[in-house]
Amino acid sequence: MSYIPMTEYETSSQEVRNEYDDQIAKHGRITNMKRTLLHNVPSFKAYMEWYTLYDELVPVLGERALAIFSYAISTGNNCLICGTFFRKILIDNGEDLDNPNLSEQEQLLVDLGVAIAKNPHNIADEIYDGLKKFYTDEQIVTIIAFAGIMYATNLFNTVAKVDLDEVLYNYTADKNKE
Repeated sequence: MSYIPMTEYETSSQEVRNEYDDQIAKHGRITNMKRTLLHNVPSFKAYMEWYTLYDELVPVLGERALAIFSYAISTGNNCLICGTFFRKILIDNGEDLDNPNLSEQEQLLVDLGVAIAKNPHNIADEIYDGLKKFYTDEQIVTIIAFAGIMYATNLFNTVAKVDLDEVLYNYTADKNKE
């Protein structure tokens, strides 16, 4: 059960309603995390910078690699919401999560994502060397910054005990093993 109730459109300020409307226009719905964050619009906007970095990384990594990277971070953090969200994206795009077919760059992103989630103080030199092999310093900064916002999103969902979105119920790891 969520620690903080979600905001409700009908009882929200016009500023919050505008953010709801914007999210629905962009994404077709508003997630439980976003509805919870909208108790404080500046906090909401800070987390929405995830999309800014995502848009910068799509031309560099591709949408599939970004989903794989985000999934690695989120499952590494044991974040039910984000892990399931990216699990849904990958499954809906035909990925076999039990037998992934990863390129060298995608495997590098998985290794980085897991390392960031598990022990960011001890990321292997091989990962850093791999990043330098494939990406510029600017791109590496963006990758790490994106990972930081992804990590923060995992943290918010976990600490605030945000409820899993209904559209994700059938994509939890347990459901897919039945």
